[in-house]
Amino acid sequence: MLPRELYSKVQRFHFKTRYMSSGLFAGQYISAFKGKGMEFAEVREYQVGDDVRDIDWNVTARFGHPYVKLYSEERELMVILVVDLSASQLFGTRSRTKREVAAEVAGLLAFVAVRGNDKVGAVLFSGNDLRFVPPAKGPAHVWGLIKDMFAQKVSPGTSDLSSGLTYVNRIIRRRSIVFFISDFLTAEPDEKLATTIRLTARKHDLTCVKVADPAERVLPDAGLGYFSDPETGHVFAADLSSRDLQKKWQIMTRRNDQELSRIMNKSRVDLINVSTDGSTVEPLTAYFRKREARK
Repeated sequence: MLPRELYSKVQRFHFKTRYMSSGLFAGQYISAFKGKGMEFAEVREYQVGDDVRDIDWNVTARFGHPYVKLYSEERELMVILVVDLSASQLFGTRSRTKREVAAEVAGLLAFVAVRGNDKVGAVLFSGNDLRFVPPAKGPAHVWGLIKDMFAQKVSPGTSDLSSGLTYVNRIIRRRSIVFFISDFLTAEPDEKLATTIRLTARKHDLTCVKVADPAERVLPDAGLGYFSDPETGHVFAADLSSRDLQKKWQIMTRRNDQELSRIMNKSRVDLINVSTDGSTVEPLTAYFRKREARK
């Protein structure tokens, strides 16, 4: 059971994401993610301009004049949210941490999915811990999912970013819409993550969401200090005023961005960038519009 203070925070977060996901935003999700096929709905009399290939010859023969079949789109999809809740996500120099932003993105996506009558499930992982929330429908299910995200404790140790997607590939047999939400800060080999993303993209409709904080791109000129790695606990000293260190940090950051872009491009996976100092709705809306236009 959640502590009272945390429960109140989850309630406020729940109402916020539910409100933000309403109206136009939900409609854009539905437009961007179409059903995978069409199913028969009914027949009606043939009208000028109808496709002759849709004529129902059995009904036409019975009534003596042409009737056509009408179809409706299969709307029910399955959305799986793979959310990185590792220790590095606790970082944030603005009003929110990366973990809170990741939870907000997941909450928004969950609400727009259930508004579209789709099932939503989640894989929440931190360190060596992994929790699976089976897909289901309805606002009550989203409420439980949000509680699970806030209740998930930070597990010690370096997270294997491949673990969440590997789990999805193993247990989700039906082709699904998968959103992988992470800061993509990892010590594991890039090729391991690249291979997992490529395999997931072949089996599912995969989109990655990168959560970042502005301070991660440019080191503050704060002088000499002691710092701790949130995942390994390693403590080290560094002079943040050093021009050499500043330059090396910028080179490393730029190289990491280029490597992530390379992985996404090679796997043909879209990447959405969100930040602790910006809106979560705007990047998602832009992505939905881009996807709709592409279709």
